[in-house]
Amino acid sequence: MVSEKPIKRIIIVGAGPAGLLLGILLAKQGINITILEANTELDKNPRAAHYASIAIQEMRRAGILEDVRKEGYIPEGVCWREFDGTYIAGIKSHVDDPDVMICLPLDKLIRLYYRHFQKEKTGELLWAHKVVGIEQDVKEARVICETPEGTKTLGADYVLGCDGANSQVRKSLFGKEYPGETLHSQIIATNVYYDFHKFGYWDSNFIVHPEDWYMAAKITPDGMWRVTYGDKIGLSTKEYLERQSMRYEHLLPGNPKPGDYKLVNASPYKLQQRCAPSFRVGRFILVADAAHLCNPFGGMGLTGGFADITSLYDCLIAIQNGLTTDKILDKYSEIRIKKWAEIIDPVSRGNFRRLWAEDAIPERLAFFEMCKKMDTDEELQKGGAAFLNSLNEDFSKYYIKPEANGANGTSSQSSNPVNGEVGVELVAK
Repeated sequence: MVSEKPIKRIIIVGAGPAGLLLGILLAKQGINITILEANTELDKNPRAAHYASIAIQEMRRAGILEDVRKEGYIPEGVCWREFDGTYIAGIKSHVDDPDVMICLPLDKLIRLYYRHFQKEKTGELLWAHKVVGIEQDVKEARVICETPEGTKTLGADYVLGCDGANSQVRKSLFGKEYPGETLHSQIIATNVYYDFHKFGYWDSNFIVHPEDWYMAAKITPDGMWRVTYGDKIGLSTKEYLERQSMRYEHLLPGNPKPGDYKLVNASPYKLQQRCAPSFRVGRFILVADAAHLCNPFGGMGLTGGFADITSLYDCLIAIQNGLTTDKILDKYSEIRIKKWAEIIDPVSRGNFRRLWAEDAIPERLAFFEMCKKMDTDEELQKGGAAFLNSLNEDFSKYYIKPEANGANGTSSQSSNPVNGEVGVELVAK
């Protein structure tokens, strides 16, 4: 007699890159997946997105890598330059590597994900379902949603919070608590059509300067670039947008005026370095930006989010296949927090400070020297790959075999309960 699978339904909050990819992976294993999206359509913001080996491996496992390759492109590499454009050092892409980096803006990627998710028979996406509260007991987790048809309560074995930096799932669990800091820097992110290549720029460029640092990276095959630069602190959004043309003329090669480029959009924002107190509370689990944040320089936030997906998927499927109990989800929380604290947070801070901090000059010079050696040193190249792989974890060494008394591997008491009780209802304030 085939034993009953312990996980029958999972609710995923948020139809972003983490939620949709997890939805595809889990639905392929026959689990009923319901994705709840507060909005009525997918995000249209063409944010930059460079996907490193960890992301590529997960896309391959989901069966979508070939489509990503068709819509995106392989950047030639990344380099660092002086303010006048002088080349300092760079790392070339190895196009023959099956896990070579691919670039595709997130708005295009999530649409591709959505098309694949729609093919899964056990998957559904409910639009205009805004989570406003949560509750759980020994049998299931539930979300309270505001919908066009009124308030609904939906239940599942687990609820995955993939609802981004402003996660309502996280707020319902921890209130306003999101430990960390807002960095004392003002960033302006823009998307623009401008020919950087005619100035000898690579596909991805970091300009090093105490004040006039910026990043310019090509993000679409047709030539749209992401340009992210710093500006003075304390101005209004209107003032930052009014200063954009002046900042472009001062910063970019060729000192372009508005008629020399096509600006797609511009958005001021602050940099955050934050990590939730726990990524698991009972049957609620946090993933990617809902669980942790870091600045975008070097892509550690995006890459770390994909590592969360890898870890959580492996843990959930191990539970589903009777290889371990749900105590493995406590280990997911513990390990992912450790990865953020020991790798993602310090490395992302270092990537940012390398562009402008005077006290980072010795580290900067050592880093550039390493980049120069990587061109011909295979051991250094392997070390770079090993660093990215260190964001992942083999969770099989933490498996606890379920007892042979018919237990199905789930134990609602094995998690970090809310206020000491598994059945506490938490409604967002």
